[in-house]
Amino acid sequence: MMMDPKTSLDIASLRAAYGNGRLKAGEMAELIRARIEAGADKAVWISLRDPGELQAEAEALDRRKPEELPLFGIPFAVKDNIDVAGMTTTAACPEFAYVADRTATAVRRLQDAGALLIGKTNLDQFATGLVGVRSPYGAPRSAFDARYISGGSSSGSAVAVASSLVSFALGTDTAGSGRVPAAFNNLIGMKPSRGLLSAAGVVPACRSLDCPSIFALTAGDAAQVLAVAGGFDPLDAYSRDTLPLPPPILKPFHGRLRFAVPRAGQLEFFDGGDWPELFAKTVERLIALGGDPVEIDFSPFIETARLLYDGPWVAERYAAVGAFLEAHPQAGHPTVRRIIEGGRDIPAHAAFQAMYRLEGLRRAGAEIWNDADVLLTPTAGGTFTVDAVEADPIALNSKLGLYTNFMNLLDLAGIAVPAGFGRDGLPFGVTLSAPAGSDAELLAIGDALHRAAALPMGATGHALPAPGQAPDSGKFPENRPGFVTCAMVGAHMAGLPLNGQIVSRRGRLLGEARTAPLYRLHLLDDMEPHRPGLVRQTSGGSAISVELWEIPEIAFGGFVAEVPSPLSIGHIQLADGRSVMGFLCEASAATYAPDISRHGGWRGWLAAKG
Repeated sequence: MMMDPKTSLDIASLRAAYGNGRLKAGEMAELIRARIEAGADKAVWISLRDPGELQAEAEALDRRKPEELPLFGIPFAVKDNIDVAGMTTTAACPEFAYVADRTATAVRRLQDAGALLIGKTNLDQFATGLVGVRSPYGAPRSAFDARYISGGSSSGSAVAVASSLVSFALGTDTAGSGRVPAAFNNLIGMKPSRGLLSAAGVVPACRSLDCPSIFALTAGDAAQVLAVAGGFDPLDAYSRDTLPLPPPILKPFHGRLRFAVPRAGQLEFFDGGDWPELFAKTVERLIALGGDPVEIDFSPFIETARLLYDGPWVAERYAAVGAFLEAHPQAGHPTVRRIIEGGRDIPAHAAFQAMYRLEGLRRAGAEIWNDADVLLTPTAGGTFTVDAVEADPIALNSKLGLYTNFMNLLDLAGIAVPAGFGRDGLPFGVTLSAPAGSDAELLAIGDALHRAAALPMGATGHALPAPGQAPDSGKFPENRPGFVTCAMVGAHMAGLPLNGQIVSRRGRLLGEARTAPLYRLHLLDDMEPHRPGLVRQTSGGSAISVELWEIPEIAFGGFVAEVPSPLSIGHIQLADGRSVMGFLCEASAATYAPDISRHGGWRGWLAAKG
């Protein structure tokens, strides 16, 4: 049975369709090709996969079971400064183009998980711009009004998702390129912590600041994509092995947080429209969800934002492609060439002076985290028509970076979230940001805020799917090479007192599970903090709820060495037949420790205890 061509492309909807047999991957490939051919904005794409190759890949997927792969048959796109083996990478400059001989790490991980790559999208040339009009391949327009910019530099990626041509897309975000287009197209734009998504295979803009990003219809979709594509990569010198990779399922948002907002006099909006009112409504929404607002001095962030283009980091853009532009003076877009060539003669001492100033600003900005958990700002202070940007390309572009340019310089993670529509029919968005490593929390808060706004997904007209604690189908990677899957039974679970021992070792939550009915759970109330002991039985056992975490092999030995008696690490049998490592307890402890098995697990006991 052929899928309804109007069906939403959000991951939950597609998984349901694949799972109940209403859709095949081969049909999905045909549907996407038809949508692209019928699409009005031909500037979205720079290149598309060979139709025969794509169809063969989709039909090969159909010979497998959808539950075998976490992103089975999910269509996606990548910005054309990201390499795909056998495809041309242009960075929106035809003279720069080359055929990649290797696929970028993030893309390869997505394809290995069953995602279908559709093609490569347009961008501001060399990822230099927040407007989306600096490309010889045309200017992708707002999915809501073709007179307006789509935002850049990841313009094509955003419009492709908003227009329901793909389920998600990769962009890059050095100065806001993964957030501004999300705001202008009513999307989630996830800019992860720098180093969490590998930049191997990405044409550099500012290599020390570059960050691949995710455009998605929902925060849950972004979480699932990040769980597959993210993680340490030795091929990327800036990849970080100290960051926790968020789980594929959103953390529950419990509604208590302190959120910082700039003082009223420091908020800037550009066009006198509805955006100040929409931002005020977003603040009210977050308060209603349980947030406590804290006004802050936003000036350190404003000054940091100005450093990016008014300071020596422009020289880093020159280091990336300056020699090419010097050798091919007619190849560059005039505005892009003007910006990048401006970095040619910046002296080395200016770079050091700027770094010293940045450290001072970093220290000043860090003070807010003593009083707040997240920072809430508009994603942009306004939008502009294509004609206005063409008439004043640098000044208007600079305005768009006010709330975004500081983020990578200050090592923050951020998520752009849809937050309403103005009376002109154009979308407004906000950004939540927090220090590196906060990706899971930001996704959870962003999802709650998105749902509270009750907005459709992108320009599709579809409502958000119902929230769920787990994906409909598809097993997320377990027992990856170099990692150990370990069952947490009690105090090491997410949000509990000893979870830091897992997170500090780059552990990530894979999901919940139950043991086979072979165990009893006992309360070890003579340990601090209290924790349970799981004891295997020869008869009379129960099924106990556990959390499955993935821990790097290199860190696993140190974790095991910290486990105190009477606890130990051994093999635990799960209800689905798998055997994983996990916490066990010496049988002798059962003689004095109360049996709490009737609660079904440690969280059940905690809830009953109150």
